[in-house]
Amino acid sequence: MWLDRNDTDLHWDTLPLALTEGTLVRAASATAAQVGVRVGMTLAQARAKCATLVPLTWDTRLIARETARASAAFLAASPQVAPERGAPGTWWVGADGFDGVGGERILAESLLAMARVWHPRARVAIADSCVTAYAATWSARAAGSPLHIAPGGDGEYLARVPTTLVPMELELREALTALGLRTAGAFARLDPLEVERRWGSTGLASWRLARGDDARRATLSRTDDPRAITHDLATSSSSMEPVLFLVRAALDRLVHTLAAEGRAVAAVAITLTLEWPDDVSLAGQGALPTTLLPGRRITREMRPARPIARAAPLFERCRALLDTWTLDAPIRAVEVRISDSSPSAAEQGDLLAPTWRDPAAAEAALARLRATLGRDAVVRPVRRDSHAPERAGAWEEVEQSELRVPTLDVVTRNGGAHNGAHDAAMPAPAVPAARLLESPEPITITTDKRGTPLLMFWRGRRVALERAHGPERLSGEWWQAEPFAREYWRCESDELGQDLLLYRNGDGWRLQGWYD
Repeated sequence: MWLDRNDTDLHWDTLPLALTEGTLVRAASATAAQVGVRVGMTLAQARAKCATLVPLTWDTRLIARETARASAAFLAASPQVAPERGAPGTWWVGADGFDGVGGERILAESLLAMARVWHPRARVAIADSCVTAYAATWSARAAGSPLHIAPGGDGEYLARVPTTLVPMELELREALTALGLRTAGAFARLDPLEVERRWGSTGLASWRLARGDDARRATLSRTDDPRAITHDLATSSSSMEPVLFLVRAALDRLVHTLAAEGRAVAAVAITLTLEWPDDVSLAGQGALPTTLLPGRRITREMRPARPIARAAPLFERCRALLDTWTLDAPIRAVEVRISDSSPSAAEQGDLLAPTWRDPAAAEAALARLRATLGRDAVVRPVRRDSHAPERAGAWEEVEQSELRVPTLDVVTRNGGAHNGAHDAAMPAPAVPAARLLESPEPITITTDKRGTPLLMFWRGRRVALERAHGPERLSGEWWQAEPFAREYWRCESDELGQDLLLYRNGDGWRLQGWYD
C-alpha cells in the first residue's frame, strides 16, 4: 500500500499505523514500533506511546487473501512455501535441491525480488533452521542483499542475537532480562533441567530454539512427490478466494514440470483440509480443542475432455469445480495433485489457418459457464426423427468442445480446389433459422373464401399477411401419448419482416414461430 501525502509517495511502513482487533494491537508499522508500539498492547497504551498513531481494523479475510497471493508468487521460486501462522509477513521457504539451478544464491535473489513487490525493504536470509533465518533478517547486513548463514553455523550466529528474536512467552523474556541474560547465547548456556523446572515445557522449547534446535521446516510440499503441492493457509479461510491463488500457482509449477517430461495432464485432484466443528472430538483424541485435531480432508477430481499441457485452461476447469464446492467449515490447507497424465498430443496450431482455435481454451470457457449458470447451460442442437417442427430437434448438454483444425483446401469462385490460404472461398448460402415458441400460442385468423390466411390477430395486435404458402398437412406419431394432425401455413409479413409459421388443428389456429 502506498499513500500520497503532499505529492510525496510514502510507504505504509513509514507512517505510524497499527492494525487493531477489538481493543488490542495485532500488528504495527515499523515507524510505530520504533516509538514503542508493541503487539498485544491495548489501543490506549499504544496511543500513549504514539499520539499520532492511526488505528486500522484488522481484516482477517483480506490478510488471508494477500498472504495467499504472496505464497502463490513465491511458488515460482520454490515448491516449499509456508506462511508463518500468527506472524503475517513472514514465510518459510524450502531451499533444498537447488544446486543444479544456481544454488541458494539464485533462490534468495529471486525471493527478494518477489518480496519487494509487496515491501521495498523486504529481507531474505537462509540458514539451517527457521529461528536462525528469522533472526538473520533483522541484521543490518540483510538490508541490502540476502544474508546466508554458513551450514552448521546456526548456534554460533544465535549466540550473539538478542532474546527478543527468539520466540518465547513474555513472562520468560522479562525474567531473562531481569537476570541480565539479554542474548540467545546466554540463555542457551543455562542448564536445561533448571530451565524446565522454572518455566516448564514452554521455557524448555524456547531454550532449544536459542540453541538453533528448531523442528519447523517448510515441508508443505513433499519433495518425494513431484506431482503434488500442498499449502497450509496462514489463517483458516471461509471463502475460496485465497485457495484460487494457490491452485493457480500450483498448477503453473506442476504443469511446467510435467510438460518438460513430454506429458499432459489428464486429471487434477484438489484436496481441501477443513476444520472440525467446535463440538467434535475424534475417537482416541479425547476432548482436544478442534484446532489441534487433524482436519477433515475432502478430495474432488477434475478430468478435462482431453489431456492438457497448459495451466490456464486447467485452472479454469479447477475454478469451475471450486465455485460449486459448498463449504461447511473454514479451510486449513489445500493440496493440488496431478492424479493422472498421458503423453502430450502432437496437434499444433497452423499459422496458415487463422481460424484455428484451441479446444482446451474452449472447454475451459464452457466449464466456467456451467459453474455460473448450471450444468444444462451449455447445450447444442441435435436432430430428432419427427415431422413435427417442435419434435424435429432438441438440445443436449455439451460435455466437451468439438473444435477441429480446418483444412486448407478451399473452393474458389471458378469451381476449382486449391491448397492455399490466400484464395477467396465461396461463402455458403444462408439458411433461415427457425425460431419456435416454447409452446404454440393461440391466434385468430381471417381467411379468404379458399381458406388462405389474410390477417392475424396475436397478443392484441393486427398483422397483415401478404403472402401465404400452404397448406402442408402433417400428421403422425399415433403411437405416442400426444399424436398430431395439423395443416401448416408459411406466411410472409412485410410489417414484421419475417416469415411466420402457422398451423390449424382441431383446437383452432396456432402461431408456432417464425424464420429469421
